[in-house]
Amino acid sequence: MQIREATVAELATLPALESAADSIFAELGFPPLPPPGSPDELAAARLVLVAGTPPAGFARVEVVDGNAHLEQLAVHPAHFRQGIGTLLVRAVVDWARDNGFPAVTLCTFADIPWNGPFYRKLGFTDVLDPSPGLRELRAHEQAVGLDDLGPRTVLRFSL
Repeated sequence: MQIREATVAELATLPALESAADSIFAELGFPPLPPPGSPDELAAARLVLVAGTPPAGFARVEVVDGNAHLEQLAVHPAHFRQGIGTLLVRAVVDWARDNGFPAVTLCTFADIPWNGPFYRKLGFTDVLDPSPGLRELRAHEQAVGLDDLGPRTVLRFSL
């Protein structure tokens, strides 16, 4: 499946894709997660990569403390377990390396199989002492109630 930068028109479709992807958390008994990013927020991102046409998944990348930061990874449930998430993460890592970033970071649920364990399998490691920007992101996650749903972690892939 081809991974490429999202078009402006596709940005409007990605919040619905993110909502669909988040529906899997309901199967774990989670209450609704915070709402997806808006098309305007996606347009302001440093990078948005999509998988396929129309997009079956996407990755939103920001820059935090000089590192590429994977802010969001979403795959539509109709395309789960087909390797799309892995392709998107690898494309983010390649982009970050090609653009001179020292690492890719992210915040996620520590123990949910398609979160922390998934990223660790791809070579990410837990960050025990997050940088100031990552601490700020974690504080925001706590404020919106994500920590009430399960343990969270910060992960890093060094380049």
